[in-house]
Amino acid sequence: MELAVEKFAVESEPYYLPVAQEVELFETAYGAHLPVMLKGPTGCGKTRFVEFMAHKLNRPLVTVACHEDLSSTDLVGRFLLEGDETVWHDGPLTSAVKSGAICYLDEVVEARKDTVVIIHPLTDHRRRLPIEKLGTIIEALPEFMLVVSYNPGYQSILKDLKQSTRQRFIAMEFDYPNAEAETEIVAHEGGIGAATARDLVTIGQKVRNLRGHGLEEGVSTRLLIYAAQMIAKGISPVDAAEVALVSPITDDRELQRSIREIVTTII
Repeated sequence: MELAVEKFAVESEPYYLPVAQEVELFETAYGAHLPVMLKGPTGCGKTRFVEFMAHKLNRPLVTVACHEDLSSTDLVGRFLLEGDETVWHDGPLTSAVKSGAICYLDEVVEARKDTVVIIHPLTDHRRRLPIEKLGTIIEALPEFMLVVSYNPGYQSILKDLKQSTRQRFIAMEFDYPNAEAETEIVAHEGGIGAATARDLVTIGQKVRNLRGHGLEEGVSTRLLIYAAQMIAKGISPVDAAEVALVSPITDDRELQRSIREIVTTII
């Protein structure tokens, strides 16, 4: 029994504000049958961008959240016992290859290295997926596309992509939008006015400046939107900032105090 890829169709257009040539580059890569690697910090819009492009290209989207226990079987498929017989079930990668979907492996460095190797034949001129348990090789449809993402800020010797994998993709760098674009995004997605959105973005930018001074990761655009949504529901801006911007990103009391000072100064 195959995974019902149709249910992954992105039926309504997700909101996405282009900040550079990323749309044109992605479309070109899709037309040239090239795999794409998205690099950028947490919550900067990588996943939303993939959803936007899937809708724009009118392709189903199969998303896999990678983790350290993800096996090649999880991606390709497995035999399962149904009644008195053993039935093969396609995994998400196999379903995407067969149906011409976009397969998005989110935070691919979290997956085991032996698992990542399974995608190699899909990332060169062969564009095929071997299924050892079935003794078959599946040729990817022309519409199939492989996209992976990861956060370079969390790289380590143990969690990094091998050069043999890296050099199979074209890479697109993502970062937090500039202040004007981020204000527009936060206002639209959070359902608040431009002035309040601008204050949140200013807080976010100042907190990001604390990276390298005890803070591992700055405030993401996603968290700014969460704060905006809390405000839109009637929570005071200071309280919304506390639960969406101060508490999630650090447990360090001194850093929290510094972030609160930034919040109260601006709000």
